[in-house]
Amino acid sequence: MDLSFSFIVPVYNRPNEVLELLESLSKQTFEKPFEIVIIEDGSTISSENVVESFKSKLNISYYKKFNSGPGDSRNYGMRRAKGNYFIVLDSDCIIPSQYLKVVEKSLQKSFVHCYGGPDAAHDSFTTVQKAINYTMTSLFTTGGIRGNKNAVDKFQPRSFNMGISKEVFEDVGGYGNIHPGEDPDLTIRIWNKGYDTKLIPEAYVYHKRRIDWNKFYIQVNKFGMVRPILNKWHPETAKITYWFPSLFCIGFVGAFFLLLFGIWFPMAFYATYFLLLFVHSLMENKNVAVAGLSIIAVVIQFAGYGYGFLKSAFWINFSKKKPREIFPKLFFKTNNIL
Repeated sequence: MDLSFSFIVPVYNRPNEVLELLESLSKQTFEKPFEIVIIEDGSTISSENVVESFKSKLNISYYKKFNSGPGDSRNYGMRRAKGNYFIVLDSDCIIPSQYLKVVEKSLQKSFVHCYGGPDAAHDSFTTVQKAINYTMTSLFTTGGIRGNKNAVDKFQPRSFNMGISKEVFEDVGGYGNIHPGEDPDLTIRIWNKGYDTKLIPEAYVYHKRRIDWNKFYIQVNKFGMVRPILNKWHPETAKITYWFPSLFCIGFVGAFFLLLFGIWFPMAFYATYFLLLFVHSLMENKNVAVAGLSIIAVVIQFAGYGYGFLKSAFWINFSKKKPREIFPKLFFKTNNIL
């Protein structure tokens, strides 16, 4: 198959990120032409000047639209892209120079209509960013699905680093308007249409994750809240593993309570787990500070996701209202004339 690639990048008030992303894309060793589609999603801080500065180096299409969320903006970009294979990126990514070569080689060897790649921490990232990256990608947390082909039986691409053919986009209809959760929803609908997905381990990106601890909690809390909604929409994908963060937190509270009565064994289990995380993160990052912060990041991840999941599971299963009515902030309004 003769592949023609178009990068699809929605952006909201992040010109500095666009600068880093375009700088990395300008260093691709891929010898064939490729397109970059930037979609300004209702930004009040424009990236237009940054985009203009790269037009002599890169083939860039730039669009401005009202704010309707990342999923709808990706659809907007893919409808206007000229390639036959779209690569969806978040604006806070830096792309290794060999990325496109790796992707084309993998697709030519074993073609799929949708792939995903892992994320990694760049040397320039802060210690907090590296700790959060570890938590979101480690097999010892809920993040193993993102970067380890053996972590799950069927890999679910994520839209910070995801490829989708034009054929599948037109067949499936693109992203929905839930956020977050728009990418697993799309992947499940792709599977239901009979298409395969795969992980390309070597097609990694440096995912900056522009978040502090508070924003990280809000993010993972939303991840927890959308999962029961996805389970309701796609009941065949529901798994007991989605309950683990909630059960982990309930167990931790119970272990702390038992300490008051001199029963230490349950807390010893948690202490062993945190020690394992520290040692593994230290081996991965070669940094004591990052290893220590990784434990904080895991606690925040489990607490945020676990609480969000429990709250959403209760209301989704016991309320007669639709998910959009219960959690309106998890949905964007779209306009069909886009």
